[in-house]
Amino acid sequence: MTSSANSTPDSTTSGENAEVLYQEHQWVPWYWWLAAAFVAGLLATTVGINRMDIWPIITFLIAFGLMAWALYSMSGTIIKVEKDPDGTRWITVKGAQLPNDIVSRSLAVPKTARRSALGPQLDPAAFLVSHQWVNELVMLVLDDPEDPTPYWLVSSKNPEALLRAFLPGQADHAIKDLEN
Repeated sequence: MTSSANSTPDSTTSGENAEVLYQEHQWVPWYWWLAAAFVAGLLATTVGINRMDIWPIITFLIAFGLMAWALYSMSGTIIKVEKDPDGTRWITVKGAQLPNDIVSRSLAVPKTARRSALGPQLDPAAFLVSHQWVNELVMLVLDDPEDPTPYWLVSSKNPEALLRAFLPGQADHAIKDLEN
């Protein structure tokens, strides 16, 4: 079973038979939208100096529309944990799926260790889904000889709940660093 982003899910992993155990949508923070409106207003004001009244409105609509599109597209990450009727748990992130039976170890990476995990210690072959506005990460170390991906590193707003849903047997040990 491969965990690559272009792997095809089995018919049992998606459908009405799977039970959703955890789901997280990673929206950009609300104040980014406010900042986008401010920048669009500033741009519209600059363009509108010594011009007709319609130019600042058109400029604002175009600038804010482009920034809203960019913010919305950055907010497209959905993390989902599902349980099949046979008991296999699957995590889905950005179209990639991973069954729980090939994860040998897991770890919740706290905010204080985020920079190290994403910096010099990051393996270039790892599957990485990280957002600046989500402070904590979940690391899932794989034990699949057919897959060159050593681990998944995924941002999570609630790593404890994600690990308890996906790997309940490993969760207590994996979240111990979050409590310090």
